[in-house]
Amino acid sequence: MGSFSIWHWVIVLVIVVLIFGTKKLRNIGGDLGGAVRDFKKGLNGDEEQKRLEADKLEAKDEKQ
Repeated sequence: MGSFSIWHWVIVLVIVVLIFGTKKLRNIGGDLGGAVRDFKKGLNGDEEQKRLEADKLEAKDEKQ
């Protein structure tokens, strides 16, 4: 029982394409990509929020 060769993966890919079809796989890929993009945006959003709050505090300190 060794690891899978490239031919095993090709056969699995062909079977998946036959079962789901290319259109459905494209939709799944798009949905997955959108989810990853939103997740990254959410992580960066927290950092941006902190940065905006820090900028507001600096601007407030400069006015005083």
